[in-house]
Amino acid sequence: MIPLKDEHPLHHFPLITVAFIALNVFVFLHQSSLAGEYEYAFILKYGTTPREITQNIDQEPFVTFPVRWTLVTAMFLHGGWLHLLGNMLYFWIFGKAVEDSMGYLRFMIFYILCGTVAGVSHIATAPNSDIPMIGASGAISGMLGAYLVLYPTGNIHTLVVLLGTLIRVLKVPAMFFLLPWIMLQMINAGERLRIGHGGGIAWFAHIGGFFAGLILVNFFKKS
Repeated sequence: MIPLKDEHPLHHFPLITVAFIALNVFVFLHQSSLAGEYEYAFILKYGTTPREITQNIDQEPFVTFPVRWTLVTAMFLHGGWLHLLGNMLYFWIFGKAVEDSMGYLRFMIFYILCGTVAGVSHIATAPNSDIPMIGASGAISGMLGAYLVLYPTGNIHTLVVLLGTLIRVLKVPAMFFLLPWIMLQMINAGERLRIGHGGGIAWFAHIGGFFAGLILVNFFKKS
Protein backbone atom coordinates (compact mmCIF):
# COMPACT_ATOMS: atom_id res chain seq x y z
CA MET A 1 0.00 0.00 0.00
CA ILE A 2 1.44 3.37 -1.05
CA PRO A 3 -0.01 6.50 0.63
CA LEU A 4 -0.92 9.37 -1.70
CA LYS A 5 -2.54 11.97 0.56
CA ASP A 6 -4.62 12.43 3.69
CA GLU A 7 -7.81 14.39 4.26
CA HIS A 8 -6.86 16.30 7.39
CA PRO A 9 -7.68 20.03 6.96
CA LEU A 10 -4.72 22.24 7.93
CA HIS A 11 -5.11 25.33 10.08
CA HIS A 12 -1.52 26.55 9.58
CA PHE A 13 1.05 26.35 6.82
CA PRO A 14 3.34 23.31 7.54
CA LEU A 15 6.52 25.41 7.72
CA ILE A 16 8.74 22.87 9.53
CA THR A 17 7.59 19.99 7.32
CA VAL A 18 8.43 21.96 4.17
CA ALA A 19 11.73 23.21 5.62
CA PHE A 20 12.88 19.74 6.73
CA ILE A 21 11.92 18.16 3.41
CA ALA A 22 13.88 20.89 1.61
CA LEU A 23 16.85 20.33 3.93
CA ASN A 24 16.79 16.57 3.27
CA VAL A 25 16.75 17.19 -0.48
CA PHE A 26 19.54 19.79 -0.26
CA VAL A 27 21.80 17.48 1.78
CA PHE A 28 21.15 14.59 -0.60
CA LEU A 29 22.01 16.72 -3.63
CA HIS A 30 25.26 17.76 -1.95
CA GLN A 31 26.00 14.16 -0.98
CA SER A 32 25.29 12.96 -4.54
CA SER A 33 27.61 15.60 -5.97
CA LEU A 34 30.58 13.99 -4.21
CA ALA A 35 32.65 11.45 -6.11
CA GLY A 36 32.52 7.78 -5.00
CA GLU A 37 34.90 7.54 -2.05
CA TYR A 38 34.15 11.10 -0.95
CA GLU A 39 30.44 10.39 -0.79
CA TYR A 40 31.09 7.30 1.34
CA ALA A 41 33.38 9.36 3.58
CA PHE A 42 30.58 11.92 3.96
CA ILE A 43 28.21 9.13 5.08
CA LEU A 44 30.81 7.70 7.47
CA LYS A 45 31.37 11.15 8.93
CA TYR A 46 27.78 12.23 9.50
CA GLY A 47 25.97 8.89 9.74
CA THR A 48 25.36 7.18 13.08
CA THR A 49 27.91 4.41 13.60
CA PRO A 50 26.79 2.34 16.63
CA ARG A 51 30.31 1.47 17.87
CA GLU A 52 31.29 5.14 17.89
CA ILE A 53 28.29 5.96 20.07
CA THR A 54 28.57 3.07 22.52
CA GLN A 55 32.33 3.52 22.97
CA ASN A 56 32.27 7.32 22.66
CA ILE A 57 35.01 7.37 20.05
CA ASP A 58 35.26 9.22 16.76
CA GLN A 59 36.87 7.34 13.90
CA GLU A 60 38.07 8.90 10.65
CA PRO A 61 36.67 10.93 9.02
CA PHE A 62 36.28 12.98 12.20
CA VAL A 63 33.41 15.33 13.03
CA THR A 64 33.90 18.75 14.62
CA PHE A 65 31.29 18.15 17.32
CA PRO A 66 30.57 15.41 19.91
CA VAL A 67 30.05 12.14 18.06
CA ARG A 68 26.67 11.54 19.70
CA TRP A 69 25.28 14.42 17.63
CA THR A 70 25.52 12.15 14.59
CA LEU A 71 22.21 10.75 15.89
CA VAL A 72 20.79 14.02 14.53
CA THR A 73 22.91 14.56 11.41
CA ALA A 74 22.20 11.00 10.21
CA MET A 75 18.49 11.90 9.91
CA PHE A 76 19.29 14.11 6.92
CA LEU A 77 21.34 11.59 4.90
CA HIS A 78 19.92 9.02 2.48
CA GLY A 79 21.26 6.06 0.56
CA GLY A 80 19.69 6.83 -2.82
CA TRP A 81 16.85 8.56 -4.64
CA LEU A 82 14.29 5.85 -3.79
CA HIS A 83 15.26 6.02 -0.13
CA LEU A 84 14.88 9.81 -0.15
CA LEU A 85 11.65 9.97 -2.15
CA GLY A 86 9.95 7.25 -0.10
CA ASN A 87 10.81 8.98 3.16
CA MET A 88 9.79 12.42 1.92
CA LEU A 89 6.45 11.10 0.64
CA TYR A 90 5.62 9.78 4.10
CA PHE A 91 6.98 12.97 5.69
CA TRP A 92 4.68 15.16 3.60
CA ILE A 93 1.53 13.06 4.02
CA PHE A 94 1.76 12.46 7.76
CA GLY A 95 4.09 15.22 8.95
CA LYS A 96 2.01 18.27 8.08
CA ALA A 97 -1.03 17.07 10.06
CA VAL A 98 1.12 16.22 13.09
CA GLU A 99 2.82 19.61 12.85
CA ASP A 100 -0.62 21.24 12.70
CA SER A 101 -1.49 19.61 16.03
CA MET A 102 1.68 20.82 17.76
CA GLY A 103 2.87 24.07 16.26
CA TYR A 104 6.25 24.84 14.74
CA LEU A 105 8.67 24.65 17.68
CA ARG A 106 7.06 21.68 19.41
CA PHE A 107 6.94 19.71 16.19
CA MET A 108 10.60 20.38 15.45
CA ILE A 109 11.63 19.16 18.91
CA PHE A 110 9.27 16.17 18.63
CA TYR A 111 10.79 15.17 15.29
CA ILE A 112 14.39 15.32 16.57
CA LEU A 113 13.47 13.38 19.73
CA CYS A 114 11.73 10.62 17.77
CA GLY A 115 14.69 10.33 15.42
CA THR A 116 17.09 10.17 18.35
CA VAL A 117 15.09 7.44 20.09
CA ALA A 118 14.99 5.56 16.79
CA GLY A 119 18.77 5.75 16.47
CA VAL A 120 19.29 4.57 20.04
CA SER A 121 16.88 1.67 19.43
CA HIS A 122 18.99 0.56 16.47
CA ILE A 123 22.22 0.92 18.43
CA ALA A 124 20.80 -1.20 21.27
CA THR A 125 20.42 -4.13 18.85
CA ALA A 126 23.83 -3.71 17.15
CA PRO A 127 26.10 -1.89 19.64
CA ASN A 128 29.37 -2.95 18.02
CA SER A 129 28.42 -2.37 14.39
CA ASP A 130 30.72 -0.27 12.21
CA ILE A 131 28.02 0.21 9.57
CA PRO A 132 26.63 3.77 9.61
CA MET A 133 22.88 4.20 9.93
CA ILE A 134 21.37 6.98 7.81
CA GLY A 135 17.90 8.20 6.85
CA ALA A 136 14.87 10.05 8.18
CA SER A 137 12.72 6.94 8.52
CA GLY A 138 13.16 6.61 12.30
CA ALA A 139 11.96 10.18 12.90
CA ILE A 140 9.20 9.76 10.33
CA SER A 141 8.10 6.57 12.10
CA GLY A 142 7.56 8.78 15.13
CA MET A 143 5.19 10.94 13.09
CA LEU A 144 3.29 7.81 12.07
CA GLY A 145 2.86 6.86 15.71
CA ALA A 146 1.65 10.36 16.51
CA TYR A 147 -0.76 10.35 13.57
CA LEU A 148 -2.26 7.08 14.79
CA VAL A 149 -3.00 8.66 18.17
CA LEU A 150 -4.29 11.95 16.76
CA TYR A 151 -6.32 10.84 13.74
CA PRO A 152 -6.95 7.06 13.90
CA THR A 153 -10.01 7.23 11.65
CA GLY A 154 -8.70 9.87 9.25
CA ASN A 155 -8.74 8.68 5.66
CA ILE A 156 -5.49 8.02 3.79
CA HIS A 157 -5.85 7.88 0.00
CA THR A 158 -3.85 4.75 -0.71
CA LEU A 159 -2.58 3.16 -3.90
CA VAL A 160 -3.09 -0.58 -3.45
CA VAL A 161 -0.67 -2.75 -5.43
CA LEU A 162 -0.74 -6.56 -5.38
CA LEU A 163 2.13 -8.58 -6.87
CA GLY A 164 3.22 -5.58 -8.93
CA THR A 165 -0.27 -4.98 -10.37
CA LEU A 166 -2.25 -1.83 -9.62
CA ILE A 167 -5.56 -2.71 -8.01
CA ARG A 168 -7.12 0.68 -7.21
CA VAL A 169 -6.90 3.79 -5.06
CA LEU A 170 -8.80 3.37 -1.79
CA LYS A 171 -9.60 5.56 1.19
CA VAL A 172 -8.09 3.65 4.09
CA PRO A 173 -8.64 4.74 7.72
CA ALA A 174 -5.28 5.61 9.24
CA MET A 175 -5.45 2.81 11.81
CA PHE A 176 -5.80 0.20 9.04
CA PHE A 177 -2.80 1.66 7.25
CA LEU A 178 -0.50 2.26 10.21
CA LEU A 179 -1.18 -0.80 12.36
CA PRO A 180 -0.26 -3.24 9.54
CA TRP A 181 2.77 -1.05 8.84
CA ILE A 182 4.16 -1.36 12.39
CA MET A 183 3.32 -5.07 12.46
CA LEU A 184 5.42 -5.51 9.30
CA GLN A 185 8.33 -3.70 10.95
CA MET A 186 8.10 -6.05 13.93
CA ILE A 187 7.99 -9.12 11.72
CA ASN A 188 11.05 -7.96 9.80
CA ALA A 189 12.86 -7.07 13.04
CA GLY A 190 12.15 -10.55 14.39
CA GLU A 191 13.48 -12.07 11.19
CA ARG A 192 16.61 -9.97 11.50
CA LEU A 193 17.21 -11.35 14.99
CA ARG A 194 16.63 -14.88 13.74
CA ILE A 195 19.04 -14.77 10.79
CA GLY A 196 21.47 -12.23 12.18
CA HIS A 197 21.19 -9.44 9.61
CA GLY A 198 18.48 -7.09 8.30
CA GLY A 199 19.31 -6.46 4.65
CA GLY A 200 20.60 -2.95 5.38
CA ILE A 201 17.33 -1.70 6.89
CA ALA A 202 17.26 -0.56 10.53
CA TRP A 203 13.95 -2.18 11.48
CA PHE A 204 14.41 -1.52 15.19
CA ALA A 205 14.88 2.19 14.45
CA HIS A 206 11.43 2.20 12.82
CA ILE A 207 9.92 0.44 15.83
CA GLY A 208 11.65 2.68 18.37
CA GLY A 209 10.66 5.83 16.51
CA PHE A 210 7.04 4.69 16.15
CA PHE A 211 6.55 3.98 19.84
CA ALA A 212 8.36 7.17 20.76
CA GLY A 213 5.80 9.03 18.66
CA LEU A 214 2.91 7.14 20.28
CA ILE A 215 4.05 8.31 23.70
CA LEU A 216 5.55 11.75 23.06
CA VAL A 217 2.60 13.07 21.06
CA ASN A 218 0.62 13.30 24.30
CA PHE A 219 3.18 15.79 25.66
CA PHE A 220 3.63 17.84 22.51
CA LYS A 221 0.14 18.22 21.05
CA LYS A 222 -1.71 21.43 21.76
CA SER A 223 -4.30 21.23 24.52
